[in-house]
Amino acid sequence: MSYSAAMRARLSDIAQQADVSEATVSRVLNDRPGVAPETRQAVLTALDVLGYERPARLRKRSAGLVGLVVPELDNPIFPAFAQIIESALAPTGYTPVLCTQTPGGVREDEYVEMLLDRQVSGIVFVSGLHADTAADHDRYRTLLARPLPIVMINGYAPGIPAPFVSCDDREAAELAVAHLMALGHRRIGLITGPDRFVPVQRKVSGYKAAMERLAGVDAGELAELTELSLFGVEGGEAAAGRLIERGATGIVCGSDLMALGAIRAARQRGMSVPGDLSVVGYDDSPLMAFTDPPLTTMRQPVAAMAVAAVRALVDEINGHGAPHSEYLFRPELVVRGSTAVAQQDDTSAAGGPRQRPASSALAVPA
Repeated sequence: MSYSAAMRARLSDIAQQADVSEATVSRVLNDRPGVAPETRQAVLTALDVLGYERPARLRKRSAGLVGLVVPELDNPIFPAFAQIIESALAPTGYTPVLCTQTPGGVREDEYVEMLLDRQVSGIVFVSGLHADTAADHDRYRTLLARPLPIVMINGYAPGIPAPFVSCDDREAAELAVAHLMALGHRRIGLITGPDRFVPVQRKVSGYKAAMERLAGVDAGELAELTELSLFGVEGGEAAAGRLIERGATGIVCGSDLMALGAIRAARQRGMSVPGDLSVVGYDDSPLMAFTDPPLTTMRQPVAAMAVAAVRALVDEINGHGAPHSEYLFRPELVVRGSTAVAQQDDTSAAGGPRQRPASSALAVPA
């Protein structure tokens, strides 16, 4: 029934079902203050049990679900985003429904269908298919046409009228290269993921620009020092092994997990980090300050990005229309123990780094 019809219903039935007074029922139905949250919920539940339709102003409050789609939870940066988004949503009355993709598991489109079945008010996509230049982005235009508010984090797709929130990957790569150059490194390699992803393309662009500007490296040498691999520890380890064989003394990585793989590759070759090889990660995900050695990395401002994404989504849900553009957040260089001054007597120019005895290798960070 409508709001006015609900007011004419027998308040005594609702009050009895909820075990509250008729006056309390009246206050809840009129959305007035002075009612404890648990009491308000009891009255709304009584309405549902007795078959009464909630008043329109209360239906919006009770339907506060927001989809949150992330690519994985193995990389600790994604749980960090999820946690802050949940905290930022709480004061707005919305609750996130976390959807985590796994290899061979539920795909993004399947999660979206499930979220639509649950009548979510909006969806936040973190590093989703919007970041993949090979993906069909019409899926997002279809959602916007419903209309359903959406916000994208890390990855920009032109032609989608929605807010985008990203860390400035190009600047991050440039800052990482500049840091290693200041320590005396010239043979600086880059390890990152497949080049179809927008954040990867931006990191590669920033790396090449910085290497050309600061070190005068030509295109041929840049190609030799750039390794595109699988995301994760294993991809970083394999790519770092190839760069070490080519004489790299410093490596910029596209993620912290890749950086841990690079450290593992160095130690398997009897090298020390940062004595023989300096490594820079990306994200500053949780626990990177406690690895061995503590990881120098480019910090994503996760808290600021997550809060901005939530504000944009809530504005869209409330009809205020957040600007449909990309908001770039500046990364921060966090210097720790995995980078140091380059060895002056390295033999990289002769085709390989100076090796240390295997006995000096330390345990690989977990």
